[in-house]
Amino acid sequence: MPISSLAGEARSLVLALGVAERDLAGERVVRSPIDGREIARVRDSSVADVAAAIGRAAAAFGAWRAVPAPRRGELVRRLGEVLRANKDRLGRLVTIENGKILQEGLGEVQEMIDICDFAVGLSRQLYGLTIASERPGHRMMETWHPLGVCGIITAFNFPVAVWAWNAALALVCGDTIVWKPSEKTPLTALATQALFRKTVEDFDPAMADISQLVIGDAAVSAALVDDPRVPLVSATGSTRMGRAVGPKLAARFAKSILELGGNNAAIVAQSADQELALRGITFAAVGTAGQRCTSLRRLFVHEEIYGGFVPRLASVYGKLRIGDPREPGTLVGPLIDGRAYEGMRLALDQAAKDGGKVAGGRRVLSNEWPDAYYVQPALVEMPG
Repeated sequence: MPISSLAGEARSLVLALGVAERDLAGERVVRSPIDGREIARVRDSSVADVAAAIGRAAAAFGAWRAVPAPRRGELVRRLGEVLRANKDRLGRLVTIENGKILQEGLGEVQEMIDICDFAVGLSRQLYGLTIASERPGHRMMETWHPLGVCGIITAFNFPVAVWAWNAALALVCGDTIVWKPSEKTPLTALATQALFRKTVEDFDPAMADISQLVIGDAAVSAALVDDPRVPLVSATGSTRMGRAVGPKLAARFAKSILELGGNNAAIVAQSADQELALRGITFAAVGTAGQRCTSLRRLFVHEEIYGGFVPRLASVYGKLRIGDPREPGTLVGPLIDGRAYEGMRLALDQAAKDGGKVAGGRRVLSNEWPDAYYVQPALVEMPG
C-alpha cells in the first residue's frame, strides 16, 4: 500500500502535540480514510503491557484518591486549557485520521473542553445525603468513594471526545484510568495522552501514572475487561461488542457502562416546520458520514405531507457536497474503510430485496481516491 501524501502532515501534527518519535514505530498500519493510504505506524500493546499499565494505574490510585476533589478538578481545568490551546491541531488530526469534516473534528475537541468545564464544577458537588435516624443521638451520612481503575474503550467515530467524557468525570471522582482506543484511530489517542501527560506532570509529577494508554485489537480490550483490578469498564462500540463485554464484566461483578449502536427515528407530523425538519434530518442522518450511534436511521412522515416532503429531502441529499473533509464547503467525508462500505451496501441490497426503493448509496470519487470510500448518502423508501 503506498504511503499517503497526508503522512507528513499527520506526523507533524502528532509531534507538535507532544507524541514521542519512539511511539511512531511499529507494525500496526494507520490509514487515513481521506485517501485510504498509510499515514503512520504504531506499536500494539501486548497482554503483558496491558497488565503493566493496569498495575501502574492501580498503584497511582491510592495517592490520587487522597487528593481533595476540588484539587482534582483543578487538574481537569488545566487539561481544558491545554485542549483550548491545541484545538486546531488536534481537531485537524481527528479529521485526517477519522475522516469527519474539519468543523466536526474541531467540534469534537470542543466537546472535550466542555466536559472539562462541567467536571470542574462537579468536583465541588460530590455531595452525600444526611439521613434522619430512629435512634436518639444518631444520624446517618452518605458518602461516595472512588472505585479504582476505570477502563475506557472507545470507537473510531468519536476518537477523542468519548475518552474525555469518561476520563474527566472519573478523574474528579478520584479514579485512575486505562484507555484502549479503536485500533483505527491510535494517533489521536497518542496525541491526547501526550497532552494529558504534559498537563499532569506540570500539575504534580507524582501523579503521572493516573492515566494509561494501551493500543491494539480485541485481545487488548479483552485483557482490560478481564482484569480483576479494573472495577468498571466504559465501552463504546457495536452491540456485538457489548454482548461480549457485558457478560464478562457481570461474571466478576464489575460495573459496566455500555454505549452501543442505535436505531434512531424521527417523526414528521403534519404540523412540523418542514424547513427545520429538512435541516435537522439531514444533519442527523448524514453527519459523520452516518457513522454515529446517534445517526438517524428511520424516518416516519405523515401521509398527508409525504408526497411533497420526501422528494424535497431526496433533493437535499443529492446536493450535498462530498469530498475531502479538510476542504471548506465539504459536508460529507469518507467512510472509515472498505469494511464500512461493504456493510452499507449489504444493508441497501437487503432493503431493495425487501421491496425498498433506494436512492443514492453509490460510491463516488473512486477515480481520484481508489483506496478511499466516499459514498452518496442513501435514502430508502420501504413499502408500508
